[in-house]
Amino acid sequence: MRAGGARWSLPARGSRMADAVLFEFLHTEMVAELWTPDPDPGSGGPEMSPSVLESVGFRVGQALGERLPRDIPAFREELDVLKFLCKDLWVAVFQKQMDGLRTNHQGTYVLQDNSFPLLVPMASGLQYLEEAPKFLAFTCGLLCGALHTLGFQSLVTASVAALPACKFQVVIQKS
Repeated sequence: MRAGGARWSLPARGSRMADAVLFEFLHTEMVAELWTPDPDPGSGGPEMSPSVLESVGFRVGQALGERLPRDIPAFREELDVLKFLCKDLWVAVFQKQMDGLRTNHQGTYVLQDNSFPLLVPMASGLQYLEEAPKFLAFTCGLLCGALHTLGFQSLVTASVAALPACKFQVVIQKS
């Protein structure tokens, strides 16, 4: 409480633009601080390890996977869960829906975002293409964590062919 008994309140939904800018800034700072050299680069020279960023994303995904589907009936199939990720989770985090979802009906799904918000700032040149993977590690963990909370073990990888578009490949691991 503030002096005089007035309470702080959360901003109205009209502040989504500010929320997006703050999230983008936080994400950029996390990438700058947490993208660390791999301690065992092998013979290929120094490589970077996304494991810390993926772990942070995984935990955030777990929390969102617990909170977002509260008013939704239980998911019956994998495809329903992936549709939830493409619509509800993506809107909650990035204020937009995923642009595409494809499947081979054997546990592999490709989620397509043609204008991924965390890649838009670097979309002005091809020189940033090799930097793109480190900006996707958090989101891979986010998807994996949400799926884990919803009862699906998965492996999530990301690829970028042209900025700011990216694809997330989700492989559901059968138990």
